[in-house]
Amino acid sequence: MAKTATKTVTVEQIGSPIRRPKEQRATLVGLGLNKMHKKSTLEDTPSVRGMIAAVSHLVRVVDEG
Repeated sequence: MAKTATKTVTVEQIGSPIRRPKEQRATLVGLGLNKMHKKSTLEDTPSVRGMIAAVSHLVRVVDEG
């Protein structure tokens, strides 16, 4: 069985969750982010892309690969 290489996306938190709705804070935690300038590498799936879009003002996509 051949292994398929899964695409990944690396995101970095560039905005503070202070004074943000609890849903946005929970989304950051779901992305593996909780501190400024922390990076997280995730599998590139539609659900992850939706989470990134929901907090696009707080995160930056560093690398897609």
